[in-house]
Amino acid sequence: MQNDTRSSCLKRLSRIEGQVRGISRMVEDNRYCIDIVTQVAAVRAALKRVEEEVLRDHVAHCVEHAIASGDPDEQRRKITELVATLGKVNG
Repeated sequence: MQNDTRSSCLKRLSRIEGQVRGISRMVEDNRYCIDIVTQVAAVRAALKRVEEEVLRDHVAHCVEHAIASGDPDEQRRKITELVATLGKVNG
C-alpha cells in the first residue's frame, strides 16, 4: 500500500473507531432506534470508502505491477484474486 493511501485509511479508520464507540454509547443510553440505525449506516458508508480506497491502491500498484511484469502467471493470479475479492465485497 502506498504511504499516502495508508495514511488516509488510518485517519478514516480512526474516525470510524470513534463513530463506533459513539454508537455503543447510544445503545447504552437507550437512544432512539432510528438515530442508532442512522449512525450505523454512516459507519458502513465510511467503511465502504476505506474499502474503495484500498482497492484503488491495489489496482493502481499491485495489479498494474503484475501487468507490467509481463509474467502471465502473475497477471492471472492478481486478476483472479481481484475478481474473487470483488465477488466477496459485492456479494
